[in-house]
Amino acid sequence: MAEGDGSAVVMFSGGQDSTACLAWALDKFERVETVAFDYRQRHRIELECRPRILDRLRAAFPEWAGRLGQDHMIDLGVMGEISESSLTRETEIKLQADGLPSTFVPGRNLAFLTFGAMVAYRRGARHIVGGMCETDYSGYPDCRDDAIKAMQVALSIGMDRRFTLHTPLMWIDKAETWRMTHRLGGDKLVEIVRGESHSCYLGDRTTMHVWGRGCGACPACELRQAGYEKYRAAP
Repeated sequence: MAEGDGSAVVMFSGGQDSTACLAWALDKFERVETVAFDYRQRHRIELECRPRILDRLRAAFPEWAGRLGQDHMIDLGVMGEISESSLTRETEIKLQADGLPSTFVPGRNLAFLTFGAMVAYRRGARHIVGGMCETDYSGYPDCRDDAIKAMQVALSIGMDRRFTLHTPLMWIDKAETWRMTHRLGGDKLVEIVRGESHSCYLGDRTTMHVWGRGCGACPACELRQAGYEKYRAAP
């Protein structure tokens, strides 16, 4: 095995999707490190969920604890300054004239992948894991498989290091994400994702629903709720 083949960097925000991807990586790779980005997101409370999730994963899954390495936090505040998205401004969440939701932060995932690759380069990891998905998502163009494939080529050429970008959720919906979570860690992992991860765009953790915490009305909550209900109806 070439150096770095057994190592991965997971883009771990503290949300449902990234938590599922972290579990996927811990099941697959020998060494896993995590990276998050503070871009002054409206729902940056998700970043506060990350340490609790990591602690609970270590406690509930001893076989993963030894694989879970360093955690990295990168300050991308400039992204929040130049973006006019509903995720970085106190503005209404709505569909825009161009057909994209107002929560779209242009270039966000492209920047995340670039900085994730920089961490992977420094840490000697070949694999980079992200929660992008174009099956059950909000229509963000930088979540599409074509964009991820293009970034893999660009990063590998530009850094002269062969990176492999993994998107385990790319072709599955939210219900299947819950099922994948259960396959990886059973009820214990489902409960960690349900109770500790955060997806709500408004950063609301005051209300605990059967599917997790959130406002219950924003697009992220609606996707999470619908997926959980479909999962529970036909697990």
